[in-house]
Amino acid sequence: MTAARESLGSSPWPPELRGSVVVVKYGGNAMVDASLQRAFAEDVVELWRAGLRPVVVHGGGPQISAMLDRLGLEVRFEAGLRVTTPETMEVVRMVLTGRVQRELVGCINAHGPFAVGMTGEDAHTMTARRRPAWVDGRPVDIGLVGDIVDVNPDTVRALLDQGRIPVLSPVARGTAGEVYNVNADLAASALATALDAERLVVLTDVAGLYADWPHSTEVVERLTVTELDEMLPGLASGMLPKMEGCLRAVRSGVRRAHVLDGREPHALLRGLLDRTGPGTTVVPDEETDRP
Repeated sequence: MTAARESLGSSPWPPELRGSVVVVKYGGNAMVDASLQRAFAEDVVELWRAGLRPVVVHGGGPQISAMLDRLGLEVRFEAGLRVTTPETMEVVRMVLTGRVQRELVGCINAHGPFAVGMTGEDAHTMTARRRPAWVDGRPVDIGLVGDIVDVNPDTVRALLDQGRIPVLSPVARGTAGEVYNVNADLAASALATALDAERLVVLTDVAGLYADWPHSTEVVERLTVTELDEMLPGLASGMLPKMEGCLRAVRSGVRRAHVLDGREPHALLRGLLDRTGPGTTVVPDEETDRP
């Protein structure tokens, strides 16, 4: 049992989670801090042992930026998304699938033969098209950045049925064979929808969605999709894809989406077990039960 599970004592698993799919977007400091990475791996394995069916979609922004710097290639973001030239795309694939994914799979598999790594390209799991972007009302070219237009979850489902924990890199194919860099938050959202997941969990580097950033650090603990839709245009660029992913998922049938502080050890387990835990939860408009 993990330290986080012990700290929650006899808190029962919510009944709707037993046997259900939980898609987790893993990124931020939790990826570059070794102790946080170990705690995250423990949490994922604890979910599996409790009878849930976790699926992990990982990011890799800090590692990609570090490699681009090392190679002397430009690091630039527009509308919260990395501008991806063909040269950048080569680095993205190399870092995500050759380094970040392998480290995460190895960390989970330190507890047993659970995790299997794959990308959105594999078995045409994710298909994307070029994503348009606007800054201050004008279009900007962000290159080989894709927006998911189709998800074939068969391979992921097969791994889950075999008792494995799929770990996906957010790289997708285009309809003409091109390869796209996909924002991991939006990839996790699309996959959660395709898998009929019960929950989407997004780990980030802040405490949750701030009510009035940068003027206040008060966290919005709970909001409906309509409330989030109204807030979305005014969100900071870094938080925009995370909350957009939550909005898309809950609108498409995922029961709840959680944005949790990945800087906190065992944030994943606490967020799912403790209804009064920190972070922001997005629920459908018809949700009426409030903790």
